[in-house]
Amino acid sequence: MMFPQAGRRRHVNGVVLLDKPEGIGSNQALQRIRRLYRAEKAGHIGTLDPLATGVLPICFGEATKFGAAGMEADKVYRFQIRLGVTTTTGDREGTVLECRPVVGIDEQAVRAALPALVGAIQQVPPVYSAIKIDGRPAYAHAREGNVPEMSARTVHVHGLELLAFAGENLTLRAHVGKGTYVRALATDLGLALGCGAHVVELRREAVGCHDLGQTVTLTALESMTEAERDALLEPVDFLLDGMASIEVATHDAERLAQGQAVAVDANSAGRLKVYGAGRFLGLADAEEGRLKPRRWCAATSPSTTPGYPPAPAGRRIAPSS
Repeated sequence: MMFPQAGRRRHVNGVVLLDKPEGIGSNQALQRIRRLYRAEKAGHIGTLDPLATGVLPICFGEATKFGAAGMEADKVYRFQIRLGVTTTTGDREGTVLECRPVVGIDEQAVRAALPALVGAIQQVPPVYSAIKIDGRPAYAHAREGNVPEMSARTVHVHGLELLAFAGENLTLRAHVGKGTYVRALATDLGLALGCGAHVVELRREAVGCHDLGQTVTLTALESMTEAERDALLEPVDFLLDGMASIEVATHDAERLAQGQAVAVDANSAGRLKVYGAGRFLGLADAEEGRLKPRRWCAATSPSTTPGYPPAPAGRRIAPSS
């Protein structure tokens, strides 16, 4: 294992796609990677429970300003559920609440129940979730014995596919929108089948257009030198794929950096990625022929800061190992 050299934290900018292992939470994974990079500022996009594995974007420095795009992106999960058993958390880490016989439920019955869980549906989030209730995560209330009442909300399930049927054990893949809980999908499927269910395994296969083929493991990162880890950094705008962009002249870039609006083609509209001299500068809103800065990159020295200049478009980081 290659440990990071001792020393003060560094200015690091960019994104790494981690294949989070089972057994640690997202924040634990983040802190381990932050120490490896000696990064001053870092954050993760989209929480994965300790039971879950898979794609977890880690943002450093300036990239943390634009990580919200990852929160908004669709996500794909492959998961296994067990029928007949419900738990306090909706997964195998919780306390068993009830066991019911799984009788008369075949593959056809499961497939028939899936369409009702697809589309714009009303979903009640698990009580063991990070949703804030009176300023505190719902799970904090639940752990104290004060189980909060969770309100249903609209979520979007774009697809729900049965991959394997093995009696009480089902394997499915879900393509979902922001805020959808797979544990709640399992709970609702168990209710529809009349026997209850909980999640046994959960793996996030994709966030937006980024998938497991672009991830790196903690074990691999720990075995690298600092220079090798720096070489894996994707550019600050890595999670903004699919957003329209605009190139601005140097004088306009300077005005935008000072918080001033600049003139823009009247046909430009909406949130745009802004580039100057081929480098990502930030996000701005175009409306009625004016471009107004929204989120902007701080002035950074390309020669001294890992993550700058931006990596070539389309570069893929090292595969998982």
